[in-house]
Amino acid sequence: MMKKEMPERSDRNQALKLFRSANLLELGEMANAMRRELHPDKIVSFVNDRNINYTNICVSGCKFCAFSRPAGHPEGYLLSYERIFQKIEELLSRQGTQILLQGGMHPDLGIKWFEELFQEIKQKYPIHIHGLSPPEIEFLAKKEGLSVKEVLTRLKNAGLDTIPGGGAEILSDRVRKKLSPKKVSARGWLKVMETAHQLGIKSSATMMFGSVETDEEIIEHLLKIRALQDKTNGFIAFIPWTFQPKNTGLSEIKPASGVRYLRVLAISRLVLDNVPNIQCSWVTQGAKIAQVSLFFGANDFGSTMLEENVVRSAGADFRLSLAEILRLIKDAGLVPAQRDAGYKILKKF
Repeated sequence: MMKKEMPERSDRNQALKLFRSANLLELGEMANAMRRELHPDKIVSFVNDRNINYTNICVSGCKFCAFSRPAGHPEGYLLSYERIFQKIEELLSRQGTQILLQGGMHPDLGIKWFEELFQEIKQKYPIHIHGLSPPEIEFLAKKEGLSVKEVLTRLKNAGLDTIPGGGAEILSDRVRKKLSPKKVSARGWLKVMETAHQLGIKSSATMMFGSVETDEEIIEHLLKIRALQDKTNGFIAFIPWTFQPKNTGLSEIKPASGVRYLRVLAISRLVLDNVPNIQCSWVTQGAKIAQVSLFFGANDFGSTMLEENVVRSAGADFRLSLAEILRLIKDAGLVPAQRDAGYKILKKF
C-alpha cells in the first residue's frame, strides 16, 4: 500500500492529497510500514533527561505562548548557574544523560553568559547539552553583532552538543506573522539549522500545529525540513506536537484532536523519508494516544521529562513516570530502550 500510493518519494500534491483524503487507519498502516522498514528491531527508544528553562523573560511576545513574561514582570525569572547545577545533579542522581536547555529571548543575556555556563557544566558534569533553539541563536547573533556561524562556533567550543528544533512552529511566514512576528523567520530558522549542521552540530526539528495554519502549510513545513535534510543530513529526529491554547493569546482556538494528531504524525513519517526518527508527544497527547502513535509512524517516546514548564503553562498537564513509559511500550508489543542524544541504545528493558 505504501509503495503504491507513495511511490519513491511524494511531491507536494501527492502528500497533500494523501493527508486530506486517506482513511486514517490506512494512513496509519502506511506510516507503520515505513517505521518497520526503518526500525525493524521493534525497539521504541526514549531519553532520560530534563527540560531546564533558564528564563521565562522574553521580548518576542508570541501569541501562542503562555510561559514567557516581559522584562520587569513580577513573575519573570532567570535561573542562577547554581540552580541550574542543582537541577543537573538531580537528573544525574536518576541516571539522566541529557539536559534540554531553552528559555526566552532575554534582552540582557549575552553570549558570554551561555559560554561560561556551558564551560562550567562540562567541567563539572558528564551531561549532554541539547540547548538553544534557532530563535535564541539568531537573537544572540543580532544582539552581539555576530553572524549565526560565529555564535554557533563559540557555543560549540564552549560545550553545546546538539540543538533542539524549537521555534519552528510552522515554517510559513504567513503563519509566523500571525503567531510570532518578532521571532526568527522561516528562512532564518532553516539558516540556523543549516549552519549548525555544517559545523557538525546535529539537531532535532519540530512542528507545532493546530493554531492558524492550513493543510498546505503543514505539507510545506515538512517539505522544507526534508529538503534541508537532503542537503545536510543533520536532523536526528522530528517531533510534531499540538498547539495548547489555554492561557495564551489564542485561547479561543479549539485544541487539535487526537485523530488530527495521528493524521499529522503519519504524514510526517511518510514525507520525511530521510529523517530517521519520529518522536511522539505524550506531553500534549497523553498516554493512550502516545501508545497508539507507535502504530502511526513514531519509533521514539521522547523524554522521561523530569521537568517541563512551557507546555504545562498552556494547560497540558500529562505526566508519565519511567515505569509507565516502559509499560505502555511493552503493552504495545514493542521493546523499550533508553537511548542517548544521538539515538545510541544504552539499555533495553
